[in-house]
Amino acid sequence: MRFLAIRLEWVRALSAQPGSILTGLITAARWASSLALYVSILLSLSLSVRERMFTPGTILIIALLAIGFTWGIDEALASWEYVPSAEMAAKPVGRPGLILSNSGRASSAALVLLEGPARPEGARVVAIPGRPLEYQDTFAGRDAALAGLPPAPFPDDTPWFLKSLAIDFRLSAENMQRLSGEGLIPFLTYVVPLILLLCSLLFIFRLSAWPLADVFLGCLAFRGILALETFFNSPEMQEVFASFLQDRLPASYAVPLIFCGVAILAYLYSFLAHLTKRQSKK
Repeated sequence: MRFLAIRLEWVRALSAQPGSILTGLITAARWASSLALYVSILLSLSLSVRERMFTPGTILIIALLAIGFTWGIDEALASWEYVPSAEMAAKPVGRPGLILSNSGRASSAALVLLEGPARPEGARVVAIPGRPLEYQDTFAGRDAALAGLPPAPFPDDTPWFLKSLAIDFRLSAENMQRLSGEGLIPFLTYVVPLILLLCSLLFIFRLSAWPLADVFLGCLAFRGILALETFFNSPEMQEVFASFLQDRLPASYAVPLIFCGVAILAYLYSFLAHLTKRQSKK
């Protein structure tokens, strides 16, 4: 959530063009849709175990609600994109000569925006402790490392674990948005196996007598699935799937098939474990 907040604040404050609040909110909501999907299924499974609900019916209801929720939210956001919204002029946060520095570190560098926040990519002066002042007529961009200049001195103490979560959720949401744009069938072909895989982890919430421990194990399992989803949808893995499947199946079917296979194994394990418990009680 902090990743989304920082991005919205940056776009709103330092954008050179007039922005739209609705556009920023839609972008943030799209990025958070994948997070909402994972968290809702996690909490629903935990609640169903604590209330001792009927397992097959619980999985079916949760899967149907998750599919409807994901598709409905995506369609609602897509329709809101066509709603005209009033433009919001960026509020000035300073004048030419604005100094950007990290006040928490005395040895950090400082940037002086000579043209102010209206053109943050314009001329600037970089002040590095122990070195002469560096003048840039334009922002160096990716060539900043070649010029020996440090990045902008904005403090960011967010742990890498939270950053990786934000990145993976964003990539997952962008992938679902792309599939939704291709049509209902490609979207359901991917989302349904993913939701079935997440629901197949119901047995994890029964491993411990302490509900918080089960939720913690479920969070770890869901984090692993999110990491696998990001890994399998990477361009490199898609090329591997395409070269392996060749013309037999489209490469886009590889990830849903993997999700279905793992989900079937998890359901078989849960069924066999249930039969074993019944036999032991007899």
